Amino acid sequence: MVFIVSPNNPTGQSVSLSDLRRLLDVVPGILIVDEAYGEFSSQPSAVRLVAEYPSKLVVSRTMSKAFAFAGGRLGYLVATPALVDAMLLVRLPYHLSTVTQAAARAALRHADDTLASVAALIAERERVSTALSGMGFRVVPSDANFVLFGKFADAPAAWRHYLDAGVLIRDVGIPGYLRATTGLVDENDAFLRASARIAATELVPATSPVGAP
Repeated sequence: MVFIVSPNNPTGQSVSLSDLRRLLDVVPGILIVDEAYGEFSSQPSAVRLVAEYPSKLVVSRTMSKAFAFAGGRLGYLVATPALVDAMLLVRLPYHLSTVTQAAARAALRHADDTLASVAALIAERERVSTALSGMGFRVVPSDANFVLFGKFADAPAAWRHYLDAGVLIRDVGIPGYLRATTGLVDENDAFLRASARIAATELVPATSPVGAP
C-alpha cells in the first residue's frame, strides 16, 4: 500500500488528479489518499477516480478537521464494494462507540452550518497568506486550514518570539519555516501584528535578482 496525503500535512499543498493518475498507473498495490483537510481545498477530490481505478484506490476522510470532532476519532473511506468487503473482514469489533456514532449523526445534521464556517476559514487563510507575503515572508500556497511560512534565519528562535508575544503556532521541523493554523479574525489579527514585528528581524534576507547591483 502507498499512502498520499492531499492536502499535505504540514505543507498544505494538494496533489492534482493528473498526478494521482500517474501514481495509480505505476503503483503495484493499493493507493490510499488521505483527504483529512479536503473540505478546505478547492481542488477536486480523489473520489472522482474511484470508479476509474476500482481495485487500486481508497480515499479516506475524517471528521476531526472541518467538523471539529477530533475527540470522536471518527473517519470514513470511499472505495468500491469489493475493497470495502475485504476491509470488513479484518475490521475490529466494536470499533465505534454508540456515543461517537450519535455525535457524528448530529454533526451531519448541521453540515451546512459547519461548511459555512469552513468557507469563512478559507477566506481568512487567504487574507493571512496575502498579508504575510506583503511583509516579506515566503508563504507556501495552502489548501488546508493552516499556512506554512518563512523563511526564518532561526525558526525555533522565531517560534519563541511568537510565544513571547502571546501567539502559539507550530514548528513542524522544516528548517526555516513555521506553521500557523487559521483561527478567528481577532486571533489572526494578533498573529499578523506579531508577524509584522518579527519580520523586521528574523527573516533570511531576500536573494537579489540576477543582474541586480
